[in-house]
Amino acid sequence: MGGAAVSGPGTLNMSRMKLVAGLDPRAGFKAGGRDCGTSVPQGLLKAARKSGQLNLSGRNLSEVPQCVWRINVDIPEEANQNLSFGATERWWEQTDLTKLIISNNKLQSLTDDLRLLPALTVLDIHDNQLTSLPSAIRELANLQKLNISHNKLKILPEEITNLRNLKCLYLQHNELICISEGFEQLSSLEDLDLSNNRLTTVPASFSSLSSLVRLNLSSNQLKSLPAEINRMKRLKHLDCNSNLLETIPPELAAMESLELLYLRRNKLRFLPEFPSCSLLKELHVGENQIEMLEAEHLKHLNSILVLDLRDNKLKSVPDEIILLHSLERLDLSNNDISSLPYSLGNLHLKFLALEGNPLRTIRREIINKGTQEVLKYLQSKIKDDGPSQRDSATETAMTLPSESRVNIHAIITLKMLDYSDKQATLIPDEVFDAVKSNIITSVNFSKNQICEIPKRMVELKETVSDVNLSFNKLSSISLELCMLQKLTFLDLRNNFLNSLPEEMELLVRLQTINLSFNRFKMLPEVLYRIFTLETILISNNQVGSVDPQKMKMMENLTTLDLQNNDLLQIPPELGNCVNLRTLLLDGNPFRVPRAAILMKGTAAILEYLRDRIPTSIPSSGTERLCYQALRRSPLLQEGGAALDSRKPPLTLTQKCDSLERESKESRKLELS
Repeated sequence: MGGAAVSGPGTLNMSRMKLVAGLDPRAGFKAGGRDCGTSVPQGLLKAARKSGQLNLSGRNLSEVPQCVWRINVDIPEEANQNLSFGATERWWEQTDLTKLIISNNKLQSLTDDLRLLPALTVLDIHDNQLTSLPSAIRELANLQKLNISHNKLKILPEEITNLRNLKCLYLQHNELICISEGFEQLSSLEDLDLSNNRLTTVPASFSSLSSLVRLNLSSNQLKSLPAEINRMKRLKHLDCNSNLLETIPPELAAMESLELLYLRRNKLRFLPEFPSCSLLKELHVGENQIEMLEAEHLKHLNSILVLDLRDNKLKSVPDEIILLHSLERLDLSNNDISSLPYSLGNLHLKFLALEGNPLRTIRREIINKGTQEVLKYLQSKIKDDGPSQRDSATETAMTLPSESRVNIHAIITLKMLDYSDKQATLIPDEVFDAVKSNIITSVNFSKNQICEIPKRMVELKETVSDVNLSFNKLSSISLELCMLQKLTFLDLRNNFLNSLPEEMELLVRLQTINLSFNRFKMLPEVLYRIFTLETILISNNQVGSVDPQKMKMMENLTTLDLQNNDLLQIPPELGNCVNLRTLLLDGNPFRVPRAAILMKGTAAILEYLRDRIPTSIPSSGTERLCYQALRRSPLLQEGGAALDSRKPPLTLTQKCDSLERESKESRKLELS
């Protein structure tokens, strides 16, 4: 027999073997299937030994049966029924249990037998009646995900700080009043949910959680946040909704990695500036007491997509709102705003909420027609009032005839070249001539009839970052567009496109691309190579497949809209794209995931997909040969002495390995 290490979970068995060196390798054997009754079907245990996963949720359990704790320790029941070496189902080739779900039961406590499952990487015990955790939890050294939400915990055991490989910890909806000392030792933690507890403070030591990406502190009783929070250099998602916060430490505004910030339902009186939050995409500060919104609050929010200011005490909106080029959703409802800046009409808003304000400059019937009608009205007022604006050029006898049709005010004050909604088949040269020496950062040629990219677009390559060519008749993309070096936002929806040129790989700053309502049958290959992309909108096409391996390499991608396409199946490996915060799949002909999963949102979809990634069951010649020795051993019939209670018992694979080593030693003695 060879001494090769068993691959996969068998490797874990070998490492555990070292922990129990010196013990009798035959110790710990006993017949399986005891203490289970009807609560856990043998078929479920049998499947778990093969897959390494056991789901016992919703079984009305008041305690965890012993056969669950000892699933990798005891000889399974089927061993007594099938001892044929040629059997197709080889019970001895079992996998260590790595995932255990016992949620939605009636458990009031867990025993220290938890230590018998040292290979666990996922433990889900949410929705029970637990008031404490066993100290043996410290022995789950491989644990990466722990869900203890919706229980009755008032305090966490210090032993939990020993779980140095833990990446996800969910403690929401408990009764926690403080956070354990040493919590900062969880150095691998990436996702922490402490929402809906009774916390009044967050310790400054939290800042040592340097790997943390998502932190949820909502629905507690926090009156302040520690200034040291800015040391969390990887934090992207911070949720402090529904607390008692009156101020935000200025240090928070220096968090460069922050993308989502939730501060709704607090007692904030002013909005902090965000000088370093250049990646911030969503800012939710609704239901506070904010009275003023100034240019200083807005000028650094270059990437903001969602700005929620509802239910505050705002009286006005500054003209600098136009600086938020990427803004898609703006909620100003239930404030004291009486007028809006006309420049608001030039934003690419998909949603604008204004109800509950004493607006005097916009008729109620226009507001009732929705966002696009309001934006059209505001745009028309820019054009109507353009010549009288202080900064706009006055029309004279020297003005070109077609130049009077160009929004000069937008060019000079907004740095925007706007020739939209003209139903033009070509963009006149006079439009580009009107730019003169002005800097242009935004181009809007939407709602025309153009069939190709204007060649003079290349003249703007040094400055333009935002291009809108939607609602045209483009069937191809020319190289002129690929030369816009600073392009970050590209809107090509509602055209006739079915491919993108490889040269688009040159757009090394592109963050958002909208390809909805075109004729794509696959996700354009070049997109996988634009690693700066954060948002891909390609709904309402004919896309039939995506490549999850290539998509996983797109580490900045957070939003992917694949709604209303021709996807017959969703590859499970797409679940490994853990950076996705928004994944939209509705309206496709696939059967799974089902609608109930899709309704739960992106996190649930990704977890569902990850759970369905095929896993190999470890199998080796070594284990089979060991089994022959094991069958010849009296241990199968007689059982053996119990292991030292302080150490984890040997699994079946470990026992086989021990017998193999004994056999080798015996042969050496015989030869000598």
